[in-house]
Amino acid sequence: MVRERTSLTLPLHTPSRYRHEMEPTAKEKKERRAIASRILVDGRIVELVCKTETKRTQLAVWKEGKSELADSLDAESGVRLVPIAASNSLIRHGAVLLPEAPSPYGDVATLVSEIEAYIGRYVALSDGFRRLAAHYILFTWVYDAFQEVPYLRVQAQWGAGKTRALIVIGSLCYRPFLASGASTVSPIFHTIDTFRGTLVLDEADFRFSDQTAELVKILNAGTVRGFPVFRTAVTKDREFDPRAFEVFGPKIIAMRGSFADEALESRFITERMDGYTLPKGIPLNHPDTQRLEAQALRNQLLQYRFDHRQSARIDESLVDPALSPRLNQIVVPLLSVVPDAAVRAEIREAVVRQEAERKEVRAESVEGVLTSVLAELAPEDESGIPVSEIAAVFGRRYEPHAGRPASARYVGGLLRMRLGLATYKTNGTYAVRVSPERLSALQARYGVQEVGGEG
Repeated sequence: MVRERTSLTLPLHTPSRYRHEMEPTAKEKKERRAIASRILVDGRIVELVCKTETKRTQLAVWKEGKSELADSLDAESGVRLVPIAASNSLIRHGAVLLPEAPSPYGDVATLVSEIEAYIGRYVALSDGFRRLAAHYILFTWVYDAFQEVPYLRVQAQWGAGKTRALIVIGSLCYRPFLASGASTVSPIFHTIDTFRGTLVLDEADFRFSDQTAELVKILNAGTVRGFPVFRTAVTKDREFDPRAFEVFGPKIIAMRGSFADEALESRFITERMDGYTLPKGIPLNHPDTQRLEAQALRNQLLQYRFDHRQSARIDESLVDPALSPRLNQIVVPLLSVVPDAAVRAEIREAVVRQEAERKEVRAESVEGVLTSVLAELAPEDESGIPVSEIAAVFGRRYEPHAGRPASARYVGGLLRMRLGLATYKTNGTYAVRVSPERLSALQARYGVQEVGGEG
């Protein structure tokens, strides 16, 4: 049972002389600070909640297994914490979804089962991705206990159900902020900074290059703690005021294509939804029951956060030496909140399979073909390889796709700019030298088989 209390107020009939004595002086008045969440030094966890019917926001305060609702809370350093007002446009219009109060859920296995059943009632997903999505939802409610976060993505052309999947999954995440590709980027990083929740972004294929670049900055900076986005505001005195916006946090995205930034692509766990059909029994439009079920589950997930936020941490035993550092960085935080060993193995296999697909694509790229040529021509004595020889072989393999001649000058530029290999001049011709260690690293990066290897 959640107790509810409000700030202390004096009755109206209190005599004025006593009211004057009991009212705080200017020095005693505390600074009021509107918040979405806070973990205090004494161990209290404070979370913003909102009553659906009355549109009244409060703070849910948890400590040592007990929780209560409050209109305000005195924190350290003479600060009085208050909830972000229900009049906030994002809360008022349902762009940010909040729990109403913590609610019991039994055990974690039961909660996960209910989340999976909820997802299955409203969207068609593979069994594996439905399980992954359910545990990603759990992860979002304790993500701030980790230093890195993975992103979740659904990809498909129009009509495949990716927006439906986004709404159904996103509605259960930690303080989800629902936005569309029609949104400008500025309010996105303002909202993430204010609410510190989950960005749920539909149609993320921004059509304009400047918008895409700004979104990529947010997504690249938001996967690792400690890399805020800096923007400059102009004060009323027309002075420039630099400000850092925190964009770290979980993100769920729906889009048709992929990002050109390969580093950003590696941060997503992706489900392709092309070819899915709506099974019989799944409603064509979202019924009211979906919103009601999502609200009830958010209440249970708030209790999950209270129960597990303080104990959530990286499980170093889940680091797999067979995986690349980037894959471990992405998948281990998520695996650390998955209690079922079989599900952990299933998620790891999905990520490894996805990385193998990316390597196949990279092997056919300019960098991949160039690396395969270097592996073929590399001499055993580590002497330099003439750039003209590289260009001749590279041209035969890639020129039909590139639509332009592969001159030695062009290939020399690719070696320097794409692979980071320095060329040098010897006996009037340019050459490049690559060590076995560097070549092996390039082959691993671009999915190129070693000479003489299988495939």
